[in-house]
Amino acid sequence: MLYEKRITILVLLAMQIIYSQTKNKTADALFDKMYYIEAAKSYELSIKNGDFSKEILQRIGDAHYFNTQMTSASKWYGKLLADYPNDVPAEYYFRYAQSLQGIQNYDLAKKWMKSFSEKQKSTDSKAQNFSLKTITLEDINKIKPQFILENLEINSAYSDFGPMFYKGDLVYSTTVDSSYLKTAKYGWNDQPYLNMQLGKISTTQTNVTFKERFGKEITTQFHEACVAFSPDEKTIYFTRNNYNGKLKRDSKGINNLKIYSAKAIENSNGIVRWENVKELPFNNDNYSVGQPSVSKDGKKLYFVSDMPGTLGSTDIFVVDILGEDQYSNPKNLGEKINTTGREMFPFITDKALYFSSDGFLGLGGLDVFESRLNDGIFDSPNNLGAPLNSNRDDFGYIVNEDTNKGFVCSNRKTGKGDDDIYSFERSCTQSIEGYIYDAISDNKIAGAIVTLKNSENQKVDETVSKIDGKFEFSENINCNTPYTIEAAKENFTTSAKAIVTPQNSGITQVPIGLDPSLIERKDGLLKIKIGIIFFDLNKSDVRYDAAIELNKVVLLMSQYPSVVIKIESHTDSRANDQYNLELSDRRAKATKEYIISQGIPSERIQSAVGYGETQLINNCSNGVPCTEAQHQINRRSEFIITKM
Repeated sequence: MLYEKRITILVLLAMQIIYSQTKNKTADALFDKMYYIEAAKSYELSIKNGDFSKEILQRIGDAHYFNTQMTSASKWYGKLLADYPNDVPAEYYFRYAQSLQGIQNYDLAKKWMKSFSEKQKSTDSKAQNFSLKTITLEDINKIKPQFILENLEINSAYSDFGPMFYKGDLVYSTTVDSSYLKTAKYGWNDQPYLNMQLGKISTTQTNVTFKERFGKEITTQFHEACVAFSPDEKTIYFTRNNYNGKLKRDSKGINNLKIYSAKAIENSNGIVRWENVKELPFNNDNYSVGQPSVSKDGKKLYFVSDMPGTLGSTDIFVVDILGEDQYSNPKNLGEKINTTGREMFPFITDKALYFSSDGFLGLGGLDVFESRLNDGIFDSPNNLGAPLNSNRDDFGYIVNEDTNKGFVCSNRKTGKGDDDIYSFERSCTQSIEGYIYDAISDNKIAGAIVTLKNSENQKVDETVSKIDGKFEFSENINCNTPYTIEAAKENFTTSAKAIVTPQNSGITQVPIGLDPSLIERKDGLLKIKIGIIFFDLNKSDVRYDAAIELNKVVLLMSQYPSVVIKIESHTDSRANDQYNLELSDRRAKATKEYIISQGIPSERIQSAVGYGETQLINNCSNGVPCTEAQHQINRRSEFIITKM
């Protein structure tokens, strides 16, 4: 796509000026002017004449790479790295991996991504993103499809991209039918210059048909593309070559890009003219600024630039819109969003930032990423997966969050031409994953049976936790829907957790803790669950049958060395109140001594206290007639966990 290539080449040009010139001065001149098609042909003549120098291989590879000719780029980069493996910058390992992804040779691409990460021995964020330590190509390929794409009627054999919603229609950029201004072609890929058109969106929002030219009064003989509108649609922000009656260049002779604004003037017939064109104050002749996107409240303007402070080739920046033609200083969105690669085509909603990047691991070229917005903070970006993303460049994503329908651009081979615009509908699906852990020790539990049930208690899916305690369900789960997740494991108490999935597609993380079967949670307390401890009448000696139950306490405390308990002993209401208090206290302390005698350190028993009949758990107090079974409920010893 010629506009995307135009802005992303700027930093690469800085690299090119330190290249050694080749012997092919004609090809070098074409390359330096970014006439890559002709430059590549000229470099091939040098190769046919036997010149396989490092500089020739670098430049012919770059000429194809910058023009998204990945088959040819991978061929010459492969030759370059085979012949000069130690003499080229790490960036060429990255470009080779990208070009391999572009021809879907993912296994070899994975190898060269690892080589790039190892060679780029630094804190380079792109090297970290491609290290494959936290996410792999297999992970991206396993992303469940969320999108249905349709190629639009308006697409041509040339470049069509940059969609934006406007008054229920679609503004987009195209090289088609721009010759009414100038028949000159852009040297990059021999296509006409870009201008804007207006398309009518079908009632199903799956197709767009040509309606009319858009913004004739702001159209020049150079590029206009990538627009955004204020919430009231009375202000347009658009990207244009640095031209305002005269084409301006920087000190290196490069014509950079700038963002301009214009105001809508509507006549009595409802016809809109765009007037009062102004250059935004943070533009500069020495770097590019473009691809605007305005927040839903109209208070922020996001854009792409290679201005000073950029982390990579191009970064996403934001300014506050302070009032009429007033803006804050640009702020880089930082390393969570921007990498040392290319971040481009931002689209902001009240829920997320969508953008394209080749600085995060993807399927090849630019991939579309989503960064959810939570309390004004962007989450780490997620790759939206195939079929939205492909092995080529995928970009220019816009969406109506209420309908989950929108448009995206791609130069994938199945399209009609260079860049095509596709409609999409995003299905809302959730993946549920998590881990099972011991609620007392926090150790992960393997082999737990994890069951997903719907609101009618019907089983939807079932899986088993892995050795690291992790689990995931294979089924796609509905958004905004209640489910129950049940986890069961021998020697543990079965646990169930109710959830409601979010309203947007994504992954819901559900950790579930299991209590050992000897543990019960009751009245807000954590207690060791054992049978009744019997004492002989009027005695506090630990009987054999009582020792069997107390050994369960010993077993649990041995399994969990950090557990500290307190012992409470209780009687029923029969006999004298003071007698009961003293008897229960003797029994509590006898119980403590028995547990210590079995090897449990005394400091792990915080206290051992008898409460007599002061904490009855039913109404069987003095003078109330009760059955033996009712009195028995009050005769109890409790082992309360105070520390885990």
